[in-house]
Amino acid sequence: MNVDRLVLAIAGIFILVSLLLAVYISQWWLLFTAFVGLNLLQASFTGFCPLAKILGKVGFKPGCAFH
Repeated sequence: MNVDRLVLAIAGIFILVSLLLAVYISQWWLLFTAFVGLNLLQASFTGFCPLAKILGKVGFKPGCAFH
């Protein structure tokens, strides 16, 4: 699995988990959902994603979206 797919998978997991936490624990978890969404949006425009940088340094193969 390359970095691009991992970023999307991890972001999806974060969003789903934070939605569950918002339903069962506190609606303040929706701020985390918004943070993940905003980070995905800015990464689509700038090409910079902190998670992609971390995964690249750990050793995952880079994809075409994040260099």
